Amino acid sequence: MPKPKRKSKQSKKRSQSEKPTLSVKERLAQKRKATLARKEFISLLTTATFGGVFFGIILFFVGGIKAAIPGVLAILIFSLSYKYPRQALVAFMIYIPLGGTITYYIGNSPILQLAKDAFYVPALIGLWQTCRKQGLPFIIPKEIKTPLFILLGLCLLTLLFVNGGQQFNPPKVGLLEKPPNEFPIGMGILGLKVFLGYVPLIGCAYYLIRNKSDFLFLSRLQVVLTLICCVLGFIQYLLLLTGVCQGTRGLEGDALFRATLEARCYFGGSLLYSPEEGVIRLPGTFVAPWQWAWFLISSTFFTFGTGFTDPSIIWRLISLASLASVFINAVISGQRIALALVPACFVILLFVTGQIANLKRFIPIGIGLAVILGIAMVTNPTVVQERMESFTGRWEASPPEEFIIQQFEENWKNVDGPLGSGLGRATNSARAMGSTKLVETYYPKVLYEVGILGVLGFLALVTVLIKAAFKAYRSVKNRNFRSYGSALWVFILFISYNTYYYPLDVDPVAAYYWFFAGVIFKLPVLDKQEKQEAGLTQQTKKKGSKI
Repeated sequence: MPKPKRKSKQSKKRSQSEKPTLSVKERLAQKRKATLARKEFISLLTTATFGGVFFGIILFFVGGIKAAIPGVLAILIFSLSYKYPRQALVAFMIYIPLGGTITYYIGNSPILQLAKDAFYVPALIGLWQTCRKQGLPFIIPKEIKTPLFILLGLCLLTLLFVNGGQQFNPPKVGLLEKPPNEFPIGMGILGLKVFLGYVPLIGCAYYLIRNKSDFLFLSRLQVVLTLICCVLGFIQYLLLLTGVCQGTRGLEGDALFRATLEARCYFGGSLLYSPEEGVIRLPGTFVAPWQWAWFLISSTFFTFGTGFTDPSIIWRLISLASLASVFINAVISGQRIALALVPACFVILLFVTGQIANLKRFIPIGIGLAVILGIAMVTNPTVVQERMESFTGRWEASPPEEFIIQQFEENWKNVDGPLGSGLGRATNSARAMGSTKLVETYYPKVLYEVGILGVLGFLALVTVLIKAAFKAYRSVKNRNFRSYGSALWVFILFISYNTYYYPLDVDPVAAYYWFFAGVIFKLPVLDKQEKQEAGLTQQTKKKGSKI
């Protein structure tokens, strides 16, 4: 047998020179740093635990165990999120799709509906302070600064004059009538938080991603979360189909056609399942069915981006499985808008990103997706037919364009003035602070709350954001980064001008929209890092060849 060739001394020297070696001082410094970080974490955790328990005991005597547990958790999460903002933002992104399920498992407390902000708000404060110390801009990109401040100024005028007027000059009532128990200023503050509270996520995402490995971690995390939630959504459907969960079967009258929390099936919240009447509205892992629909729609963009651009074939296959699960849930969930938009968005992305011409990746993914969906359709032809009939029936009965026009006309006539009828007056989450109006489309809702000036201000903000995002991703030379950026840009474009329902008001789109805009603006920086690393590698190879 021929003996294996030994490495030459030159090749050994070259491999050793390419590996960075640390001196004894540097290794000791790293150990000291790790020890100090561990001590800081233990100290913070101990202090936060004692503070949380003390605060929880007080809340227990005031509001019972349902108030005490969220109070203790809030102190712990706030403290850790402020100290470790990057980890808190990752926890925030994980909590969003699972929050509806967690909320109802712990006890359906209204406080738990805002639990995700316990990760977001302290992390936001921590990052903002870091940017101030280091002289870094927090509002990214700089182009949105002017329209953002103009819109914020208009909202403050509405809060001051409209909500303030309602607070200090309440409508007069008769002698025998009871005045309404309202807090218009509080409603306005909550309405402003819902309207613009997640805009800073652009900067948070920008600073969360430091390099390519962070970017890949984030994109893969989103794919895994989508796959987990879709598997749980499919299990929920099987539990209802097999009778383990009753749903709304057997009820009478309007209850057969209304999603209720009493019909909840292990995951998520309110549910409607009356197959004998041909109506199914599943919530998946979210609080309400239509939130699940918009999660599926938004996940189409993220799974598509990773499926075609990830450097690892394993992760491209996982993304394919995740994308297929999104398609399957769009059919079985009973959500007509998801059934229409998920495949439509997929086709649009194929052409906009240019992946339809990338045969090496498109053909395997396309064939794999077609096989999975084909098997699902053949094994469940009745389900597919019912969903298609439901979709066409709804479209014929109430065309979306007519519904949107009707909403615009109604709210244009009823709005109080150019500054609107008050922030929060059409926001569902603010109904605990006063009477709210149900407006089922987004821009008519904005019109009712902040008036025509607010609508124009918001349109200016999102238009500038779209333009800046387009320039950012088009400046990227790396093909994978550019393709992923184009998928995210189509998502931002679609949500910016969409007015059917109000996904920008609630989870998950309310957070995803601003967060992934920040990811787009980070792509040019990652592209430059890739070029610099490639240049250094070439220089190292040249030096090695000379040795």
